[in-house]
Amino acid sequence: MKNNVIAWFEIPVVDMDRAKKFYETVFDVEIAVHHMGELIMGWFPGAGDNTGVSGSLVQHQMYQPSASHGPILYFNCEDLSVQLDRVPGAGGEILQPKTAIGEGHGFMALFLDTEGNRLAMHSSN
Repeated sequence: MKNNVIAWFEIPVVDMDRAKKFYETVFDVEIAVHHMGELIMGWFPGAGDNTGVSGSLVQHQMYQPSASHGPILYFNCEDLSVQLDRVPGAGGEILQPKTAIGEGHGFMALFLDTEGNRLAMHSSN
């Protein structure tokens, strides 16, 4: 396989402004909001010429946040402690603190965003 298996992700939101503020606060990024008819998308910034996965917040009646169903998306961080510490102040909740995965696979943590989605972070440190 010559490309990553995952190409794009979409995180369901109920309130785009609230979700945008949460993710911008936690990950220190700017999210560009685009209105596409009934669909509202908040695009995460790309990494310039680097290849990899990017995605969007999505507000639409077909998208429903979930704290217990569906796949878990992992955000890549240098040291997830930095971003995880921002979660409560941004209106989210830490579900699982920074935890060693073992066998040199780094660390992970689970959190709930302001929209009720269960997501995760990963870092080597």
